[in-house]
Amino acid sequence: MMRVALLFVTLLFLASLGTVRAEPVVEIQAPLPERAMVAARPGADGAHLISAGQGPGRIVNLSVYSTAMGRPIPVEILPAQDDSRSAPVLYLLNGVDGGSDTGLWSDGANWLTRTDAERFFADKQVTVVMPVGGGGSFFADWRTDDPVLGRQRWITFLTAELPPVIDSAFRGTGANAVAGLSMASSSVFRLALAAPGRYRAIGSYSGCVRTSDPSGQLMVNAIVASRRGNPLNMWGPPGDPAWAVNDPYLHADGLRGLAIYVATGTGIPGPYDTLGGPGVNGNSVKLVDQLVIGGILDAVTARCTGQLRDRLRELDIPATFDMRPSGTHSWPYWQQDLHNSWPLFEAALAR
Repeated sequence: MMRVALLFVTLLFLASLGTVRAEPVVEIQAPLPERAMVAARPGADGAHLISAGQGPGRIVNLSVYSTAMGRPIPVEILPAQDDSRSAPVLYLLNGVDGGSDTGLWSDGANWLTRTDAERFFADKQVTVVMPVGGGGSFFADWRTDDPVLGRQRWITFLTAELPPVIDSAFRGTGANAVAGLSMASSSVFRLALAAPGRYRAIGSYSGCVRTSDPSGQLMVNAIVASRRGNPLNMWGPPGDPAWAVNDPYLHADGLRGLAIYVATGTGIPGPYDTLGGPGVNGNSVKLVDQLVIGGILDAVTARCTGQLRDRLRELDIPATFDMRPSGTHSWPYWQQDLHNSWPLFEAALAR
């Protein structure tokens, strides 16, 4: 025992002289999903990160519980180039089907499956967030649960519940932008008006922002009904004040200070509307659908976009409008819109 004690004292003495040094502890970097789970903090009313897992490529699959909707929401992440540093956040919203009919992003048509978003943002210091779901919902807070679509509280989820989870899990800076196409093109304005200061920039591609006039209500009703939802459960019957309250066109003055990018085609066939175009791949049936249905839809959104441009000019609110001379309601053009709008987003997020 004496020999052991003497050895212990000797080692302490040598350590005090700096002769004996402990081996350095090497910190092993845990995979990003594991780090996200540890770092994530709950959002409003207990919304929280349920799970995080590595998907294909750079994609991280999240499941985020929404207290407002009473269910988990799939959320896909493209991490910033350097996920060890803080980064602003860009939210990307999908169209009429919410990005997938099954709840799995890989099964649907969305920003990750139909554009080069994963590759485009790979060298950019921004976290890209794509929620999955909300088909036919206009990403609104509905007044009543729908028998088919269920409880829709997307404004609450996207503006209050999800951002604290994302910012804590992925080192968010608090600077956010949001962009959406087709159905979501009016939603991005509605989100910005509902949560002043939450976003610095918004992008709207191929959509109609004016939703409470007769043609706007007809368009909204048709989109909700296409997903078998009842439009009465969203903002009530035609003429209900909730329609005007939720119409960004009527409240455009509240957009002052935001960086705004709006784009649309005209419905006239453009460079991607060919048999060899992206997503067509020689399929004549797809091409006819893109030319006819997609052409009609962007002819309509071109008129709506012109109305919004005139409205913002009347209010002296700066905005970038890309009124493309051609192009249909289809993914290759929305990919182009995302690329074109990124410099505006990047500058706003860096302020």
